[in-house]
This record gives sequence, C-alpha cells and structure tokens, in this order.
Amino acid sequence: MTNVLELDAIKQRIDIPELIEAIEEGFVLYSDGKVVVPPVGFLNFEEPPGDVHIKYGYVKDDDVYVLKVASGFYDNHKLGVPFADGVLLVFSQQTGHLQLVLHDQCWLTDIRTAAAGAVAARQLAPRDVQGIGIVGTGTQARMQLELLRGIVDCNRCVIWGRNPDKVAKMIDDLGNSDPIAAWGLEFEAAESIDVLTASCNLIVTTTPAREPLLHADQIRAGTHITAMGSDDHGKQELEAALLGKADLVIADSISQCVDHGECCHAIRDAVIREADILELGDVISDPEKGRGDDQQITIADLTGIAIQDIQAAKMASKG
Repeated sequence: MTNVLELDAIKQRIDIPELIEAIEEGFVLYSDGKVVVPPVGFLNFEEPPGDVHIKYGYVKDDDVYVLKVASGFYDNHKLGVPFADGVLLVFSQQTGHLQLVLHDQCWLTDIRTAAAGAVAARQLAPRDVQGIGIVGTGTQARMQLELLRGIVDCNRCVIWGRNPDKVAKMIDDLGNSDPIAAWGLEFEAAESIDVLTASCNLIVTTTPAREPLLHADQIRAGTHITAMGSDDHGKQELEAALLGKADLVIADSISQCVDHGECCHAIRDAVIREADILELGDVISDPEKGRGDDQQITIADLTGIAIQDIQAAKMASKG
C-alpha cells in the first residue's frame, strides 16, 4: 500500500530556511540543464471558474520523479470550501513505481512559490529596502511577506488590494501572527497603487489579474519587482512597457515566461526580446549578472516551475 501523507504531516517535514535553500539550488539545476521539465499542462474551467495546473519532471540521475496537480476554483468561498486543492505523486526513477502520495491541499505549491520570491529578493532586491509593497491579499500575498523575514532588512510594509476590507483583515491577521509580530513590521494600507509604488522599492505582485496593475510611469529607479501572478495564459500584472523600462528582466524559466508570463506580453508588444531575458538560476550562479547598483529597476517574472515541486516533494519525502 502506497504511503499517503496529509497536510499536517507534510508541514511537520518542511523546514522553511532549508526549503528556500533547496529552491535556490533547484533554480541552478534547472538553468544548468540538469532537470527534465516538460511544458505545463493547463485545464481552465468557465462555470464555475477555475484553473488546474499540472507540472512534472525529474532531476537527472536522481532517485525520484514527481507529478503535481494543483487546482484553484474562484467561487469556492460561496460553497464554504477552500479555494485550492492539490496532490503530489512521488515515483521511483528506477522502477516507475509510486512511492508516496502527498495530499498537500496546494500548501506545498504555495510555500515553494513563496520560497521562490524569497530567493528572487535575496538575489535582486536593492541593499537598502525602504518599503516592502505587497499587491494582493490572498494566501500567496501573506506567504510572500512571511518568507521575506530574514531575507530583507526592512520594517515597513505597504499593502494594496482591490477590496479595502480584505486589506484591513490581512493587516490585522499579519500583525497578530507570531512570525510577523516578531519582525516588528509597520503596516500601511495603500489607497492606490501610486501610494505603494511611491514609497516601496521592493514590490511583490500576487494576483490573478488579467489587466496590468503596475505601469512603467509608476516605478521609480532602484525598485525590484517580483511578479508571481502571471502563471497562466491571459494573466498579466505588469504593463509590458514596464519590462521595457527595466534594466534587468529575470525569468524563473525563459521558455515558460515567454509562453505565459509577464515576458510573453512584453515580447508580443516588442518592448523586449527573448534574448534580453536572464534566467534566475544563471544569476544565482553568477551574481555579476544580477543587480549592478541600487538605481537599477529589476523584474523577476516567476511562473513556477516543476523543479520547485520536485525539491519540495523530496524534502517532504525524507521526513
């Protein structure tokens, strides 16, 4: 009988600082060509609205391969059930036999995505972060901020969301959570994106927007943006011209980002070329390819790649 781990048991096996290191290592493996990752599979539903992402792959000469199915259905709150669900299947690379089922309810996807944001900030954020701007109020918005603790030396956070009540609730929840309370962050609810961009030089976008939220004329010199939301066709958080304005555009996976990330829109509008994009794993391997000074605008386009799921699943498998 294949072993099945439920969410509580999975959480006990994940050490967050170690996960951030494992995700960083995974990006390097990916950019070095040591990982086999086929194109992402998508299922999109209209009624009720929902997305399913299927990601899978393996590290060459490793022990396992991993297949992940993760879903998000936008009307689930009307039914009183969680927005997301998911499962990771861990198979032997020697026999193809199923070894472990991780019924993570999409938590591993969420936490490995937040870990990628921490890696991007560590590599690309300016040395003097004057304010952390979070665009969005969902689970990923909160996790992104939580995992920046210990990565970014800053005590001010500005949050913007379409719904002011959700922004207020997020600030209240974060202020009363142990990790954030220990950080000592001062929170501000932004009435507009302009307020956030004027005071923050590290910005993380975490929404499923299909129209740009951040525009080129809003972003000041020295800002780093980590864009997390454009993980499917049609999604877009950044104006294409903003990528053209940036000094550096970094993708977790160039092939994915030119297909359905922020880079896709910028290439379509001919403001950047695929040749202009760097890959995050290459920047980690050679920091001289990254931020050169604190006046540069840098953008990390993170669509989420299977190596992150592989690294998280391997950590959960070890126990």
